[in-house]
Amino acid sequence: MASNDRPSNGFQLNRPLLTGGVVLTGIGSLLGAAGAAMVCAALLTAGRSWVRGLETAPAALAQRALREAKVASTAGWEAWRAEHSSPN
Repeated sequence: MASNDRPSNGFQLNRPLLTGGVVLTGIGSLLGAAGAAMVCAALLTAGRSWVRGLETAPAALAQRALREAKVASTAGWEAWRAEHSSPN
């Protein structure tokens, strides 16, 4: 007798239950992705309206902060050089 002829008493799947689980998981994944897309759209819309309401554009704020950081860095470097009498 070949080993393939014997009935197996091991692992047996309930196919209708497995199919139902796969279908529900797929539907849940689609609903989750749709919900995430809606949340992203709402946040994007809110962010755009918030940026439009600012008095100063974010790019201008960033340029000003960078300019202030450069001035502070130069002042610190000059103070360090004056303190240590560096010829550089």
